Amino acid sequence: MPFQNQDQSPKRIVVGKVAAAHGVKGLVKILAYAEDISLIEKSSEFDIHLKNPSGKYILAEIEGVNSREDVEKIKGTELTIPRDALPEPEDGEYYIEDLVGLKAINAKSGKDAGVIIAVHNFGAGDLLEIKPKSGETYLIPFNDGHVPEVNEDSVRVIPLELPD
Repeated sequence: MPFQNQDQSPKRIVVGKVAAAHGVKGLVKILAYAEDISLIEKSSEFDIHLKNPSGKYILAEIEGVNSREDVEKIKGTELTIPRDALPEPEDGEYYIEDLVGLKAINAKSGKDAGVIIAVHNFGAGDLLEIKPKSGETYLIPFNDGHVPEVNEDSVRVIPLELPD
């Protein structure tokens, strides 16, 4: 069962991004974020037909995109699908996006550490952005050393020790 998010609007999950043009006839390079690349063809932004892998990208045709200039206009566009189009995770598994909205509990003190408002990845691994009841948001690495437990109600976190 997916985690319950407080946001009642239909949730959309980013499954890829239009990264670049390939050639001059409108082929695009798509950076896939999903293990199942066929999810990209279900994107609501464009009518996409996947071709073949090309390094870390997947080559694709997009309906109505017929030139390199057309690709440049849509470069950077995130490709999304409705959350309910994803298969249900197995027991003990979850989608990263389902963490948003969950409570963060300090694993050492048991006290409320805030609410997860976003999951970021700037290239060196996932980071949880947590908004405490008061004060500025903060980031912690999403790894076993800082997030020892995830369940349907909360995420137990070990905040970074900041020097005085």
